[in-house]
Amino acid sequence: MSSDPTVFESDWRLFTFEVAPVIDYSIRALCGKPYPGHKKGCPKFRSGHIGCPPCAPFFDREFDINLPIYAVVNRFDIKSHMEKLAARNPSWSERQLRCCLYWQATARKRLKEKIGCVLRLEQFKDYESTTCPEAMGVNVSETLEMIGIILEWPPMTVAHQVAIIAKKTEVPAR
Repeated sequence: MSSDPTVFESDWRLFTFEVAPVIDYSIRALCGKPYPGHKKGCPKFRSGHIGCPPCAPFFDREFDINLPIYAVVNRFDIKSHMEKLAARNPSWSERQLRCCLYWQATARKRLKEKIGCVLRLEQFKDYESTTCPEAMGVNVSETLEMIGIILEWPPMTVAHQVAIIAKKTEVPAR
């Protein structure tokens, strides 16, 4: 796929879906769940980082949930990626082949290009995005499942990167 974001402009409906976000603030605790090499969870969790719990704002306080909300979804073929890496590195373990250091930056770049494409469209004027909706209390797995996209945990064939785009809530004038 091209790295030129204009390539996505005619195809934005292939990766942008109207959703009803499943708000579940307990999902924010996933950020503190241990995983290999991080016994206390994500290093940004409870670090004071503005986009991470507990500092991240609650989705339904930051965005207007009475207006249409969309998910921008990037699919990364992790199985093919692992097969290519294995061919070049036959002694690597599955964990090494799956390591996000070798694919996540590419996938995130593609998601960012797709978000930019959508936000340039007139119908998304005044919309903003979040690339970490879980930190804001959105259960992304359940939200996408409602539109027929099933996320694999852990991803075995496809890893999805998801952004939510919505209009910010209006702050009443004083």
